Amino acid sequence: MEKITRRKFISVSLGGAAAGAFVLSGKAQGAGNFTGYPEGMGVLVDLTRCIGCRTCEAACNREQGLPEPALPFDDTSVFDQEFHGGQKRRTDENAFTVVNRYDQAEGGPVYRKIQCNHCNEPACLTSCFVNAYTKTKEGAVIYNSKVCVGCRMCMTACPFRIPAYAYSSATNPVIRKCIFCYDTRLKYGKPPACIDACPQGVLTFGHRKNLVKIAHERIRANSDLYVDYVYGEDEVGGTAWMYLSGVPFEEVDFDVTMQKKPILNNAQDFLSQVPMVLAIWPALFLGFHRLSTRGEEDGDENSNLSNREESQS
Repeated sequence: MEKITRRKFISVSLGGAAAGAFVLSGKAQGAGNFTGYPEGMGVLVDLTRCIGCRTCEAACNREQGLPEPALPFDDTSVFDQEFHGGQKRRTDENAFTVVNRYDQAEGGPVYRKIQCNHCNEPACLTSCFVNAYTKTKEGAVIYNSKVCVGCRMCMTACPFRIPAYAYSSATNPVIRKCIFCYDTRLKYGKPPACIDACPQGVLTFGHRKNLVKIAHERIRANSDLYVDYVYGEDEVGGTAWMYLSGVPFEEVDFDVTMQKKPILNNAQDFLSQVPMVLAIWPALFLGFHRLSTRGEEDGDENSNLSNREESQS
């Protein structure tokens, strides 16, 4: 095996640093050119209109062929369920959307529908190294179980904690989540089943860019009814599903600290440091090596000097 000299090690490391800088600059440029999905569809959820009937849950189950829940959809006791220290219901392998109730100190309760928000730049997609996820031009984030290897990185990456793992299946454990009814409706220009089923007009379906305008117009026209904010317009780079609320969003368990830039940018910020690390580490290791061996080298030099002096005398 060829011996790797110190000089060759440093040369290779710096070469890698240069290559890394080149690759990263290309990725950064690609992100900068991203113009979103101009024809992407979305949904505007108006929490002020929801009465907690859970019709959307039932419609979702029928459309996606999910099993009947343990409690029927008209059983409101599900709103009192709490898990893991007070946590309300979350989506899982058998429920791609759930509605939770949030009691208020004043006025009636507020109900919030939860499902995949179909991010413009999905963290689940960027975290998947086998490309099991796809962001379609219609705005849906869909999943291909045939290429999934079950690493569950998408579950960790999702800022909304939506992808669920089918732990109950020993033979086919896959990720399960809302797919915007893509296969049966969205790709044919139809709204998801939950939207057609909602009797209260809570859910407005349309092009995302138009929904943003509708949301702000609704706030301007009813400033006493709504919080002046559209959740999802900018969170993690924007989501296809956006929300209007009459109470502060944090009171209905929205994460109001969510960053505005896509999660992907965090990885780029980290990776942008890699070339510098590759360049600096060899120099640091060389310095550490010199310091740690300085005594030995000085000893060797003194020994050689003594030997030379003895041979000359």
